[in-house]
Amino acid sequence: MLYHLYEWTHAAVKPWRAAASMGRVMLNNPANPISYTYQAKAAAAALDVFDGLTRRYSKPEFGIREVSCHGGHIAISEEIVTRLPFCHLLHFKRDTSRLPERFQTAPKVLVVAPVSGHYATLLRGTVRALLEDFDVYITDWQDAREVPLGEGNFDLHDYIDYVMGFMRQLGPDLHVMAVCQPGPAVLSATALLAAADDPCQPATVTIMGSPIDTRKSPTQPNLLAKSKPLSWFKQNVIMTVPFPNAGVMRRVYPGFLQLTGFMTMNLDRHLDAHKNLYQNLVAGDGDSVSGHRKFYDEYLAVMDLSADYYLQTIQKVFQEHHLPDGLLEHRGQRVDLKSIKRTALMTVEGENDDISGIGQTQAAHDLCINIPTVKRVDYIQPGVGHYGVFNGSRWRTEIAPRVRDFIFSNKMLGQ
Repeated sequence: MLYHLYEWTHAAVKPWRAAASMGRVMLNNPANPISYTYQAKAAAAALDVFDGLTRRYSKPEFGIREVSCHGGHIAISEEIVTRLPFCHLLHFKRDTSRLPERFQTAPKVLVVAPVSGHYATLLRGTVRALLEDFDVYITDWQDAREVPLGEGNFDLHDYIDYVMGFMRQLGPDLHVMAVCQPGPAVLSATALLAAADDPCQPATVTIMGSPIDTRKSPTQPNLLAKSKPLSWFKQNVIMTVPFPNAGVMRRVYPGFLQLTGFMTMNLDRHLDAHKNLYQNLVAGDGDSVSGHRKFYDEYLAVMDLSADYYLQTIQKVFQEHHLPDGLLEHRGQRVDLKSIKRTALMTVEGENDDISGIGQTQAAHDLCINIPTVKRVDYIQPGVGHYGVFNGSRWRTEIAPRVRDFIFSNKMLGQ
């Protein structure tokens, strides 16, 4: 019923948003004499903030058109190479024809984006940095409310199957990066391929800010996941997609509930950000307004998660710790991380990460005991939180170069 109320509220506010938009245009029109007064600027700013807080944010674009590469610029185009009901495999094609011949081919990197509420476009900065040296693919997960019920369900085991399928499609000699939540699924897929001696098991796996073992330095989200029984999550956060969405009748964990949880974790910061937006709109500070909108256009765009996937993740990853305790089974086969021997492993954590605490990602090294020492790297980035591990200046200048060196050094070891 709450999901229906959300849809009805959005529909009810739509005329008010239209009126606010018309009012804002009128108050900002240079031909309007009162547009130069403080009162008009304040009213227009208030209407602008109202519009931003009440509209539904659609999936953003990656918008990567070119990157600097080896002293030149190369054009980038997007290509969907595989379409599955809950995920598209997206390829960022590099036009390297103007580069020296030795730079025209590059190692393949599969970036596994999180299925945790935000779209894969949240990793835009991650992809942009990698494109300088690599041929990049990314898992572009689809909004569950837009997947028709006839396409079937999606759970943690389907997630692992999707990742294994992409590894087989792009391998061998594939390098995989798991950003945040996909860490357990990527490790599981790698272990299953290794156990089968599959030639497409990845050459390297880089895991960043991931809940491999959430018992280490537990954070507020980790504690929340364990504070309630699984039945509580089923009864309180799982809802049915209403008409007219394509996924009508599908059971989901709605994006608007996730967004509420995200924002309440740092509510004071978000309130201050919107207060500053209002003040900057009144003052005409275009750069600050643009920066605010760029961030919140991404942050406020959320998608629904399949209920089966969400509940299994809560239970097996955050409550019962199946992977680190050796209890995880996939399609009747136990996931044995000791099977991983050929794949090199790098873990990256942020010193101030309030989502995946220090040690949660490092735990992968304790579990993958048969990876040779020469093929292991563990790095903690000082001064960054969860988001800074894969985006921002520290990612570009300090973390990405280390990931690049790790991949290339292990590519040489494998030759």
